[in-house]
Amino acid sequence: MARSAELDSVDMRILAALQNDSRIPNKDLAAAVGIAPSTCLDRVNRLREAGVILGYSVRVDAEKIGRPLQALLFIRVQPHRRPLVDPFIQHVLALPETLELYHVSGPDDFLVHVAAENPQELQRLVLDEFTDRPEVALVHTNLVFERWDAGPLLPPG
Repeated sequence: MARSAELDSVDMRILAALQNDSRIPNKDLAAAVGIAPSTCLDRVNRLREAGVILGYSVRVDAEKIGRPLQALLFIRVQPHRRPLVDPFIQHVLALPETLELYHVSGPDDFLVHVAAENPQELQRLVLDEFTDRPEVALVHTNLVFERWDAGPLLPPG
């Protein structure tokens, strides 16, 4: 398990601000957390180098790009062995409908968050891309009606 990075209150304010708006200019970020812009840039670079900040991304509204139907697919593979699991993971990540993939514990092995154009495409996805695979023993589909983002992720305490 990776060791936690040592973060002070300024680092935590930087992380919170960047998680709320990763495009905030450094000058504005520095003002928001109460430090000089050069110090702020050094701290952000240190957080990146320490692996605390993994990157920056763009969130896309799935509905606005023609994929309004979202679902969570709970998938059980049989047998659950690396020679089958690794190709399955690569297959799922290559699907344009896949938003997120989790390897989980419990009765199911994977949780896949997908976005489809309509119910017929979701059915095609489940039947052709999942249940048709020989290692897939079970697919349980739950539709997503709404989702909410939580606040920024900060260290405990």
